[in-house]
Amino acid sequence: MNRFSSYLVVVLCFLVAPTTFAHQQKSSISTVLFNPRTHNIEVMHRFRVHDAEHAVKHIFGKDADILDAETTQAKFSEYVEQKFSLYDSHNKPLPLKVVGHEIEGQFFWVYQETKQPAKLENLKIRHDALRDLWPEQVNTINVEGKGDLQTLTFTNSVELLKVDFKH
Repeated sequence: MNRFSSYLVVVLCFLVAPTTFAHQQKSSISTVLFNPRTHNIEVMHRFRVHDAEHAVKHIFGKDADILDAETTQAKFSEYVEQKFSLYDSHNKPLPLKVVGHEIEGQFFWVYQETKQPAKLENLKIRHDALRDLWPEQVNTINVEGKGDLQTLTFTNSVELLKVDFKH
């Protein structure tokens, strides 16, 4: 291999690497929004479609199709609902309901909501979606609309995290 060929191989590796590794990154982003207009806590989960495709095959079987089967999309949405919880200041679970899901570009979205408790000093959150399949899965949550933006990151064996609200 001559010097130019070696250089070309290195350049090609750098060009191909970002797209190759992008599919291997297991992560999701969720937003927990305190909506002052509706007085609801609105939750928006964003998963990469690529990750959701692989996950549904593991969870629901090899014939599961998140891209073209509404039943698989609904099942994945229910799976996320089971793996995500909010708890009030007294450790009481808040009754979240799924209000929808959609595929938008390269992302699969799941939407949930619940009424805001009258008094809420803190909020505890559990987000285990896809972490039961992939130990390297990282779930990040941004909590907005009740004081400063707060970010929680679920990695490794972390099961429950808490945000405190100033009054």
